[in-house]
Amino acid sequence: MARLDENQAGAERAARRKVAAAGLTVIKIGSSLLTDPQAGTAHENIRHWCGEIVAELDRGRRLLLVSSGAVADGVARLGWRRPPSDLPNLQAAAAVGQMGLVGAYESAFAEHGRHTALVLLTHEDLADRRRYLNARTTLNRLLDMGVVPVVNENDTVATDEIRFGDNDTLAALVASLLAADALIVLTDVDGVHSADPRIHPQAARITYAQAGDPSLDAGAGSGGELGRGGMVTKIEAARIAARSGAHTLIADGRRPGVLSDAFAARSVGTLLGAGIGPLAARKRWIAGQQRPKGELVLDAGAAKALRERGVSLLPVGVAAVRGEFNRGALVRCVNAAGDLIAQGLVNYSSAETLKICGAASTDIHSRLGYCLEPELMHRDNLVLI
Repeated sequence: MARLDENQAGAERAARRKVAAAGLTVIKIGSSLLTDPQAGTAHENIRHWCGEIVAELDRGRRLLLVSSGAVADGVARLGWRRPPSDLPNLQAAAAVGQMGLVGAYESAFAEHGRHTALVLLTHEDLADRRRYLNARTTLNRLLDMGVVPVVNENDTVATDEIRFGDNDTLAALVASLLAADALIVLTDVDGVHSADPRIHPQAARITYAQAGDPSLDAGAGSGGELGRGGMVTKIEAARIAARSGAHTLIADGRRPGVLSDAFAARSVGTLLGAGIGPLAARKRWIAGQQRPKGELVLDAGAAKALRERGVSLLPVGVAAVRGEFNRGALVRCVNAAGDLIAQGLVNYSSAETLKICGAASTDIHSRLGYCLEPELMHRDNLVLI
């Protein structure tokens, strides 16, 4: 276990207390904990997890579950030796496996007198503002009713262009969607290590770090056969969740009582701190988007002004425009080296932006024949990354 200095230890204790006191927690359980390569859905494991979750619900906690396992269950049910690599067969496996997975959850929660609900999402659901708000309203209503939402990616209709790619990312985006205080990612290792423990068995477990710490990447390895993720996607998920102020705990789901330990502020797994407070709802949505429609390349002055002064982006600070987008689209702001600085909602289309980039706001009308807004991107619709 990696040792922390006194300041870091104090920060860890404070962050773990925040997880323990969380008003809403998103729990993600990985495929390796829910499925068996031969049998598909591991029903006993699901009953165990549902029991732990219900115990916390009975203590008054608000919990939402993001579950993997549909593809793995479908692969087993169809008698395939290994998961397919092509999208049509993956979607077919997901369609078959989703039946077994949701049935297992429904039965397990019913044993405790709890209703559950399956919510399937694609990236488009969270990228479109109206669908984003609809999803948030539905999930909050289910939570208010005492129903346990089980969220999964809608693999049967998602395409390569719109899929989340892994449920770690989905869990982080759901945490952002609902302004969750904490994200708990349960997997088959005991946290993030100083190096990949499968290659370096003596690597120390990191008990606490800031989610944005680049040194965490040294301990990331590849995913297992039953899942698309790995530690790298869990670290990236923690960074997504951190943008909306949520702490992320990555812990070993095979550890007995891991949820009760987490909610008792005990030192389990790796806690990745957010380092910031929750953003406003609109900015959470902006920060959580992973499919920008284009990029604005900023000059050095504009990049510095955004980072240091928190101002709006004016056309004069834009050196180049990449991609095609409409007014109101989400675009990224990068510097000349391609480093991501911010992302937000743009006030002009890509064609309009090409005509006004580098120009003063007072020149917008003369270049376009009209002036919709003096800013290319208003600070209220912009989030630093």
